[in-house]
This record gives sequence, structure tokens and C-alpha cells, in this order.
Amino acid sequence: MKSIRKFFLPLLLFCLTASAAPLKSDWKLCRGATLETRDGKQYLRVIIRPEEKEAMNCAEAEFDLAPWADSMVELTIRARAKGVSAPVNYYNGVKFMLNFTDETGKEYWNNVVRLDGTFDWRDISFAALIGRPGKKSLLKLGLQESSGEVEFDLGSLRVTKLFGAPAEPYTAVYSDTVASAPQFRGVMSPVRFKAEDFDTLGEWNVNLVRAQMIRNWGKAGTDRDLGEYDAWLDGMLDHYEKMFPLGYRKGIRFVIDLHTLPGGRYESGEMAMFHEKEYADHFIAVWKKIAERFKDNPAVWGYDLVNEPSQIRRAPYDYWNLQRRAAEAIREIDPERPVILESNGWDAPETFRYLAPLKLKNIIYQVHMYKPGAYTHQRVKVRGGRLKPGEKPIPYPGKIAGTDYDKEELRRDLQPVRDFQKKYGARIYVGEFSAAIWAPGAADYLRDCIELFEEYGWDWTYHAFRESPVWDVEKAGTNRGDIRPAADTDRRRVLLEGFRRNKVN
Repeated sequence: MKSIRKFFLPLLLFCLTASAAPLKSDWKLCRGATLETRDGKQYLRVIIRPEEKEAMNCAEAEFDLAPWADSMVELTIRARAKGVSAPVNYYNGVKFMLNFTDETGKEYWNNVVRLDGTFDWRDISFAALIGRPGKKSLLKLGLQESSGEVEFDLGSLRVTKLFGAPAEPYTAVYSDTVASAPQFRGVMSPVRFKAEDFDTLGEWNVNLVRAQMIRNWGKAGTDRDLGEYDAWLDGMLDHYEKMFPLGYRKGIRFVIDLHTLPGGRYESGEMAMFHEKEYADHFIAVWKKIAERFKDNPAVWGYDLVNEPSQIRRAPYDYWNLQRRAAEAIREIDPERPVILESNGWDAPETFRYLAPLKLKNIIYQVHMYKPGAYTHQRVKVRGGRLKPGEKPIPYPGKIAGTDYDKEELRRDLQPVRDFQKKYGARIYVGEFSAAIWAPGAADYLRDCIELFEEYGWDWTYHAFRESPVWDVEKAGTNRGDIRPAADTDRRRVLLEGFRRNKVN
């Protein structure tokens, strides 16, 4: 019974409480929308002709977000559709959306995606991170960029709190070795190391490399065959055992980063192991194996449990508890080495509002900084990385996605992490930050990020060293077609300036 309580009690901290949605006013109907009452239930139906599909044809009602401040919630409603045409953009089609502003005036849109065609009554849902809500909050139902018919059962609308701000205060505990360790500044690794990589990193005065065990990045439905997965993983661990000593001789320590996980990801980006026991159990077994193999290796600084966890639904093995279980398993094998925990939402800064500290010694908390994504990832997913006719690149500093971005705006984006650090006495590690090589002002963006990390005393590693040319500070180009080696770039100079702060290797 004690062990059962040990497993389920932390889960209760993230209690899955559902309630009917608090709509504050009557529905404002759109073109093609009607309200109907059948058998005492209210339904919203939207019918759009093909010539009307370009617009957002959504009914809307005011929505009270106050009960869910600093929480992640799942919104669910029953719906059915008939002949909804496929939209150009995957995030359009059947529209079930929450549109709101936060206290600073920033606007957010969260909604279901990839939903069209014909289907009978079923639950549809999406997740939204509610920080400090402002005045404007609207729920929108209907169609966008699609024709056809969709119907919603308004009485089925529910809001479920997935994660909320921790209630218990807790101060992070670090051993003298970890507490007194110097600040780490470095890079993420290539997919596989070459011996000459360490010559360059030594010259750069890097003292930390986040070694990523990665394959199938950006793909769904991979890594389901656990035998094949283990064979790949063992090959990577063999590679690290050969390569780590080369870096260690240059004064470099390593974080072992499990970038690709057993069971892979779903189309939604969620990890399969959050929902399927086979993969959750295997995740724990993987970390036991890694800890057994590297527990006495002086080159290894820490174990990075899950790269960019994403949980957007209720899950039996949620992102926090599964990492907790792995950390506890590692502690039985390797009592002292830092274990690095990542937050939800692809390790986004805002999710630190509801991140709970682990009650274990030497836990380091990692964040990834790509805010604002419209700037850092501009054209990264566009074929060829080319501008469309008439399109202009997005500069930094400047107005980005409606917000005036500069160093102080970056500070505001990182504030939830800073608050977490101060509240719990936590050591913070920025595992990834970057901007595409063709982003105007990328060097200024990197400099502003590094200056904030330094001000707060955070460890950091740049994404990435000799991995993808899109992020490579040893290359230049305006799109994928003209990326070329560059002996010197302003982005590289910014990194070297940061690395000079490291103690001499």
C-alpha cells in the first residue's frame, strides 16, 4: 500500500478536475449558424457554402478564464461533421477555438487541428496554457477555410485542469559538488561526434556539450519496435563511451540527452509513453541502463530525461510523474549525478508557471528558449527556406507577431522560469536556444539571450554545433539553397564571447 500511495499521491497534485465551461453571455452567431434545442439540449449548427469558405465562420461567446489562471487545461466538446472540405492550412477546418489575451495584452489562439471530412458524434479537444488572463476571452465554434456542415453539443462543453500551480513550497537541495560547480556554457552536439569536433570546441573554450541521442526528428509513429530501438540506443551509447574521453581531455563535460524516446510521438506531438504502459515502462528501463553504464564516468555531468515533453491530454503516465519515476530509478543507481527535468509544452518558458519541483537532491531544471517562434523559426519549415513573392524577413529587434520585441520582452518571456528559480532555489539550465541563420539580427538576439542567462546565473548550451545547417554558426545563407561555410559570422563571435567566460580549460 505504501508503494501505491508513493506512485499515485503526486498524481493527485495535478488533479484532473472537470467542470462545465463558464460562458458569460449569449452566443453571437455567424453566417450559416443556428441555435437549436432538441430533447432539452442546446446545439449549435454551422452550414457554409463553398463560395463562403474563405472567411472564419464562427459563432462566439465570452469565456471566463479566471478559475484557470497559471494552469494548463483541456477543453472538450462533442461534435459531428458532414462534408467539411479540407482547408489549405492544417489548423483550420472544423473550428473549436479559445482566443484570449493575457495581462500584458498578448493574444493567444488555441484550437483543434487537422479536423475535416465527415464524422459522427465524438469528443474533440485541445489544450491551452492559461497564464494571467486579461479581459478578452472568447470561445469560437464553426468552420474556417472550409465549407460543409458541423454541429456542436453545447451542453457537453467541459474544461479539465491538467496541471496547476504547485501548492506545496519546496526548496531544491544540491550537494556541495553540484552547488559549487562552475557555470556551464556550451553547445548541443552533432548527431554523431568526430574527433576533430573536440579540437574546435576546445579552442572555443566550451565546457559543456548536450549530447543528443536523436533520430526520426519531426516524424510521427516511429520507434514502436522496442528491440530495434534498443539496438539503435546501444549503438549510440557505445559511440559516447568512445567519444566522451576525447572531450573530457579538453575540459568538456557532457549531458546525456534522450532526444528520441521509446514509442516515439503521435501526430499531435505527444509522446506515446505518456499514454501506453509498454513504452512508459521501457523509458524507466532505458534510464536504468544508461545510469548503470555511466555512473562512474567522470565526463558525464547529468542525465537529461525527456527532450521537449508534450502532453496535451489527460494521460495515465503524465510528463511529470514519468520523469519523477525515472529520476527515482536513477537515484537508486547513481545517487549524486544531476538529473535534468524538462517542462511541458516542448519545454517552453511559460509552462514553468505550473512546473512542480522534484523532492530529490541534485535536480536541475531545463528550459528551451525560442521565443518568439515567428522570429527564431522563420521559414525553417518552408520548402527551401525561401521568401514568398513580396514577403519580407522578420527582423530583431522589432515588431514580431504584434509585439515589440527587444531584450526586455525576452526577459518577460523568461519571467516564469526566473520566478521558479527564485521560489524553489532551483538551478536552471537553458538546454537550447537559437535563431535561424537567415533571421535578420540573429546575433543581437543571441547576445540578448546570453546576457539574460548570465544575469540569472543559468547554464546554457546553444542549438546546435555541426548538426543542422539552419542553426550552424559556422555557416551563412539567406535560404537553404545558398547555405555555405563561413570562416567567421557575427553569430559565432557572440558565442565565442560567451564561452570566454568559462574557466580556462
